Amino acid sequence: MNLAELKGGLEAIIYAADEPATLDQLASALGVEKTEARAALDELVASYAAEDRGVEIRKVAGGYKFYTKPQHHECVRRFIKALRPPLRLTMPALETLAVIAYKQPATQPEIQEIRGVNCAGVIQTLLEKRLITTAGRKHVLGRPILYRTSKEFLIRFGLSDVDELPSLKEFEQLAREALGADEGLAPAEPSDVAEPGESQSASTPDAAAPSQPAEESPAGETPSENAAAADHSS
Repeated sequence: MNLAELKGGLEAIIYAADEPATLDQLASALGVEKTEARAALDELVASYAAEDRGVEIRKVAGGYKFYTKPQHHECVRRFIKALRPPLRLTMPALETLAVIAYKQPATQPEIQEIRGVNCAGVIQTLLEKRLITTAGRKHVLGRPILYRTSKEFLIRFGLSDVDELPSLKEFEQLAREALGADEGLAPAEPSDVAEPGESQSASTPDAAAPSQPAEESPAGETPSENAAAADHSS
C-alpha cells in the first residue's frame, strides 16, 4: 500500500467512524505498523489544515475525528438548526456540568455544597445526555457515587482530554455554542465554581449548601411540568 492509498484509507475510516478512531485501530484496520500509519496521518491532518478546507481532522478523546472549522460554525449551526432543534441545556444543568468538569471526580453532596441546591434531577439529566458518567464511589462514610465528564463530553467540546479545559468563563461560552444553551440566560457566578487548581474554599459563603437544600427539577423543569410528564407516562 503506497502513501496515497494509505492516506485515502485513513480518511475513509475516520470519516465513517462514529467514535474517534485511535491510532491502534487505524493501523490495525489498514494492516500497517503504527509508525507508518502515524506518518500518513500527520500528512493527512496537515492537508486538511489548509485555509480552503471546511473541515479538519482533530485529535479528541484519544482518537481522531472530523470537525467543521470554527470559521464555518455559524453557517453550519444555522443549517443544523433548520433541520432539528439542538441539544439544549438549561442554566442549572450547565452550571452543574461546569462544577463536575472542574471538580471531577465529584460526589452529589460536593456538587450541592457548591451550587446550594439539590441537583439530583439535573445530574440524572446529564447522565441521560451522556455528558457525565459515574466514576466509582468515594471512600468516605456512605460511599457516595463519584461523577466525572464522559467521552461524549470530550467529543462535544472538541477536547483531547480534560487537561485542555479552558478558563471557566471561556467554558461557559463554549458550552452555550456546543450544547445550544438558551440565549439570554444569566451566566454562572464566577464564585460558584473555582478554577482548576483552586480549592473549594474559594467559593463565596452563599455557595455553601443549606442543611436541607432546595430540590431542583431535572434540567430546570418546574414541578408542575414534572407532574404533567408523570401523568402522561402513566
